[in-house]
Amino acid sequence: MPKQAKRIAAWSGDRNVLHALPEAVKLVKANATAKFDESVEIAVNLGVDPRHADQQVRGVVSLPSGTGRDVRVAVIAKDAKAEEAKAAGAEIVGAEDLVERIQGGFMEFDRVIATPDMMALVGRLGKILGPRGLMPNPRVGTVTPNVGQAVKDAKGGAIEFRVEKSGIVHAGIGKASFTDEAITINVKALVDALNRAKPAGAKGLYVKRISLSSTMGPGVKVDTASIGA
Repeated sequence: MPKQAKRIAAWSGDRNVLHALPEAVKLVKANATAKFDESVEIAVNLGVDPRHADQQVRGVVSLPSGTGRDVRVAVIAKDAKAEEAKAAGAEIVGAEDLVERIQGGFMEFDRVIATPDMMALVGRLGKILGPRGLMPNPRVGTVTPNVGQAVKDAKGGAIEFRVEKSGIVHAGIGKASFTDEAITINVKALVDALNRAKPAGAKGLYVKRISLSSTMGPGVKVDTASIGA
C-alpha cells in the first residue's frame, strides 16, 4: 500500500463526508500548511463517457477572482496582429520563427494563441502542443482575430477545461492565500461553465462528484447541492 504524505495521514477529518462549499473551502485552506502559497484545485467527476464524440466536454471560463498565477502567453501572429498581442502583454510573439522555436523544443509558455491565418503553420505543432493541452482551438477562444482581448483574458483568469478519459475535469481555481469568498466564486464559475458545456449525449446525473484540495493537502468532498450543480 503506498505511503501517505504525513500532512494527509495526520488529517483527522473523515474524507468521505460531504461538506457544503463554504465549509469545504475553509477545510482546504486550513490544511494548506506548506511553506509556499499552495494552489487550490478542483476535480469534477462528470456522468459522461468521453470515448463518444457526443459526450466531450471542453471549454473556457474566466474565473472572477483570477488564478493567482502569472500566465506566460505565446502568440503566433504577424504584422499588426503581432503588435496588438505585444501591446496586450504577450511575452512571446512570432510567426514562422516562433513555430520553428517550438519545433526545436522551446516550451517556455503556458498558453498559445494564434490568428486564423496562421493555422496552416500552427498545424505543424499538433503532435507537440496537443498532448500538453496547448494546441490553439477556436472552441476555447485561442484561435481568434482578436488576439489582444484573448491575451488579456488569458492573463486575467481565463482557464481552459477538458474532460479526461476517466470522465473527470481537473482545474486550478486559485491559491490558498485567496479569501474564502474568492475561491467560492471561482468554484461556482467553473461549475456553471461545465453545466453550460453539458453535451447532448450526456444521460442521467451529470455532475456526480466534486472534490477540492490544495497542492499538498487532502481532498475534501463537496456536496454538489450546495453549489447548485
